[in-house]
Amino acid sequence: MLASGVLSAGFLSLATLVRAGTVTYNWNATWVWASPDGFARPVIGINGQWPCPLLNATLNDTVIVNFSNNLVNETSGLHFHGLNQLGTEDMDGPTGVTQCPVPPGSTIQYRFTVPNAGSYWYHSHDLGQYPDGLRGPLVVHDPNDPYIGQYDEEIILGVSDCIELGRQMLTPTNTHFAPPFPDALLINDGKGADINFVKGKTYRIRMICYSALSSAFIHFEKHVMNVIMTDASYIQEQEADMLRIAPAQRYDFLLTAGDNDSGNYPFLISLDTNRDYTNASLGVSFPHNYTGYLVMDNSKRLDNTLTVSKWEPYDDSKFKGKDGAGPLSPRNELVELDFKFCFDKNGDPRSCLNGLTYLTQPVPTLYTATTTGENNTNPLIYGQVNPAIVNYGDVVQIVLNNYDEALHPFHLHGHQFQVLDRPLSGAGKWSGQDINYSSEPLSRDTVTVYANSYVVIRFKATNPGVWLFHCHIEWHVEMGLTATIIEAPDHLRGFTFPDEFLNICKLQNIPYEGNAAGNTDNYTDTSGFVTLAPKQYNG
Repeated sequence: MLASGVLSAGFLSLATLVRAGTVTYNWNATWVWASPDGFARPVIGINGQWPCPLLNATLNDTVIVNFSNNLVNETSGLHFHGLNQLGTEDMDGPTGVTQCPVPPGSTIQYRFTVPNAGSYWYHSHDLGQYPDGLRGPLVVHDPNDPYIGQYDEEIILGVSDCIELGRQMLTPTNTHFAPPFPDALLINDGKGADINFVKGKTYRIRMICYSALSSAFIHFEKHVMNVIMTDASYIQEQEADMLRIAPAQRYDFLLTAGDNDSGNYPFLISLDTNRDYTNASLGVSFPHNYTGYLVMDNSKRLDNTLTVSKWEPYDDSKFKGKDGAGPLSPRNELVELDFKFCFDKNGDPRSCLNGLTYLTQPVPTLYTATTTGENNTNPLIYGQVNPAIVNYGDVVQIVLNNYDEALHPFHLHGHQFQVLDRPLSGAGKWSGQDINYSSEPLSRDTVTVYANSYVVIRFKATNPGVWLFHCHIEWHVEMGLTATIIEAPDHLRGFTFPDEFLNICKLQNIPYEGNAAGNTDNYTDTSGFVTLAPKQYNG
């Protein structure tokens, strides 16, 4: 077992890491009471505690998580956000996609290797559940990390919004598609994050955004962040005075306590609840803020504050990949997606990609891909999951056109992608021409597309599986803002699943073979496909 490495809230010790070939975690998910924002409510904890624990591993370890669902009234599951799951596509975790939901009273074992180091996180990918607490940090260490010896301590800085789910989002009266808005800003899920700042030391901050809706800004008084990693991909070092971190993103940066430093330095984190913080005409405001401190003198009061007159974060699309590699080319597969809000036949507000909202089907999509033989290259058999079929080895370009007046963070499972172009708000639709792209693009797994603008990303299809591409505003996932990449389906035929994964399907009478509806005689028989989301509210 790898030592947990937890010194105190958010802190990691390099000295306590013990390299091992296999790390095992036995996790029991239950409801627990917590009051991170001063108001008690039930949240989903692990082993009777919340916040949920750190998952710690070393590069190339095998990670085993024995996950037991004892929530009594809800199904559940785990997704390991940012891990590519190469060769273990059945361990990715989104229910209805790579597995059936884990019913109460059942246990399954997630087992995978971690071939890439960096800062990640895990969370439920079922029932819009992670805002209710089932989330936590995941750190993979590299004994040959290029920054080993350049920093003295590691610190996890978790940022999240806190939302009491009192609003009915999916009801016809919600004609403006308004999500629930945050009631509070949480730092390390309520534990806070003052940093013991010692002269002469350098600190590696692993900042993770667990938010369901809101991004966050960060700025340190008299200290510049030296950013070294985005979403577990190293970049060319870049100094930044301010950063904006979107839901699901991670930044690793270095902070140094210089020889001339003395006293205590505040840092400010502000929750970005605005539709578009760059558009002052929309009434930009920041009602939720947190002041933490770089503490050099414990004898002094921590009451000095920090204000920011205008948030102007470093443009993260300008970060450059550390390897200096150019764009993947030639591009030979294009997936262009137009995002707009829409209403379904019930009159309920939804999100649409190319005019269609994502609808979970009876059979998990990976199970359809593995059990339908040569038919698995036909997008018709998958139902309304917005499927895109790509071949092994393709250089896939995804273009997302955002017709909304708000910024949206989009995440791709199974891959780090190159960000080739991400213009600011008001750029309009992609021109259709591949021009003026970054010559040294960064790689990451979650990118923000600006309002009334677009983003262009590329990845190489060398990871056979079924991978979601979705907005990481959790309420928009619930509204159907998701597409599905069916990657190298010819490599998936005959894939076998662990018996316990099939058993949880059987326990719930969920079909686990055939097309989207479980039809095994005629894979193009669409009877039984889900074509309309169930009405969740009587509005």
